[in-house]
Amino acid sequence: MNFKGFRAVKVVRIITHFFAVVLMLFLISSCSKFRRIEKSEDWRVKYEAGLGYFAKKDYYRSSILFEQILPIVRGLPEGEKVEFDLAYCQYHQKMYLLASDQFKTFYETYGRSSHAEEANFMYAYSLYASSPDHNKDQSSSIEAMNAMQNFLNRYPGSQFMNQAVDVITVCQQKLERKGFENARQYLKLKYYAAAVVAFDNFKQNFPDSKYLEEAGYLKVLAEYELASQSIPTKQLERYNATLDYYKEFVDNYPNSTYIKDAERYYSESLSKVNKLKPIKS
Repeated sequence: MNFKGFRAVKVVRIITHFFAVVLMLFLISSCSKFRRIEKSEDWRVKYEAGLGYFAKKDYYRSSILFEQILPIVRGLPEGEKVEFDLAYCQYHQKMYLLASDQFKTFYETYGRSSHAEEANFMYAYSLYASSPDHNKDQSSSIEAMNAMQNFLNRYPGSQFMNQAVDVITVCQQKLERKGFENARQYLKLKYYAAAVVAFDNFKQNFPDSKYLEEAGYLKVLAEYELASQSIPTKQLERYNATLDYYKEFVDNYPNSTYIKDAERYYSESLSKVNKLKPIKS
């Protein structure tokens, strides 16, 4: 490296070090300032600082200050603002269940507020945000869907209507997928009788599902496997049921990609039925 190159590198290092020191001093100053505010006995100081942090999207510090003064400002004009912003602080920190409770508290307390509609919507939306993927327990999805439907019933012309409808649709899709996967899981575990019942329940609960075609085929398969593993006195009845389920499937989905596989179970079931039928004298 020549002298000029060495000098340039040294300058860059000095500048980098300088900015690192400045950043560290800024952070120290910022932390010490926040600690002073946090220890203040004047709730107004904390209120104004909390609003400032909120505006800067520093939801962590804002929530700390708002939580400290919340018992004091309840009943005061500032209380409404603190309650509402605190709920959003929790939401933006992904503490969705806490946020949902806070939004619910807000609209129950400030029912005439201009923010009551939004808080009602965000209560349901926070529940939705907390709901897991379809392969997990869907209790929170059901709760979110019900809460959002109640919101639409209460505010039918809401500005949040489209978002609310989307949430309900997504929750229904997750419940639909969960129901189908549960039924298919019974089949994988070789609980064939339970699988048949589960596929029937799925069809009843989700009559417009995109999974109905596959569910219809899998029901034929489940009944066939149940028949083949049954005791002799139950086999004729269950092979006949396989034939009925096949006919129902073909009537509903004559061009299905599962037709060939279903036909195999039909043919084998028909052969078994002919062998098992009692001989008439």
